[in-house]
Amino acid sequence: MNDFEINFEWGEKGMLAYRDQSDIMIVVDVLSFSTCVSICVNRGATVYPYLWKDERANDFAKKKGAILAGKRGKAQYSLSPASLKDIPLNLSIVLPSPNGSTISLLGKNRKTIAGCIRNAEACARYAAKAGQKITLIAAGERWEDNSLRPSLEDQLGCGMIISYLTGNKSPEALAAENVYLSLKEHLEERLQDCLSGKELIDRGYEVDVDFAVQANVDEVIPVLTDGMYVGVNGLELLSNDVN
Repeated sequence: MNDFEINFEWGEKGMLAYRDQSDIMIVVDVLSFSTCVSICVNRGATVYPYLWKDERANDFAKKKGAILAGKRGKAQYSLSPASLKDIPLNLSIVLPSPNGSTISLLGKNRKTIAGCIRNAEACARYAAKAGQKITLIAAGERWEDNSLRPSLEDQLGCGMIISYLTGNKSPEALAAENVYLSLKEHLEERLQDCLSGKELIDRGYEVDVDFAVQANVDEVIPVLTDGMYVGVNGLELLSNDVN
């Protein structure tokens, strides 16, 4: 499609368009899937992304011997980052998500990692060693008719990761990077004021935005392996994992 080394796109169609020509895909869903995944793997947990939030998810969790994340505010563990901060070490958890999970699973056999503001620098460092052609996919949100709603937080998250990468960047990647650079001094305020952030705050989940905006506090990278995100220490970058 192009000769750029660093690319940026949106949603499921972006993943499908770029996966076969990329060495590594970075899925970014800041509020809140990829933030939750990052928190979990940094606690030593294994995360199964899953598409549906119905009885199929419950059956899938039982099959995998994992616990199932429930509805935010209704269950002990959910897509609320705050609910996962003390998740037991080495737990297996299923995280249903119509955006982040769906896009992650579309990666198929392409190396895929979950990126966010919490692990942006570590993600960039891992990706740079994993391959030359890197594509970042902003998950976005959904309108009431289920169409893609581009979201500022995911563009910012992608732009932050891109800012740590070197290489020939596409115009779209440069635009995302410039959005991040123009707002980086007021990152917390901008995430609180953006539509997704305001939705969470209005529902009483301001603390989830607080967790999502903590920059570069996670060093373990969520790498999708056999349909589950497992943690790889970004400081070590074991040679047998980046082949």
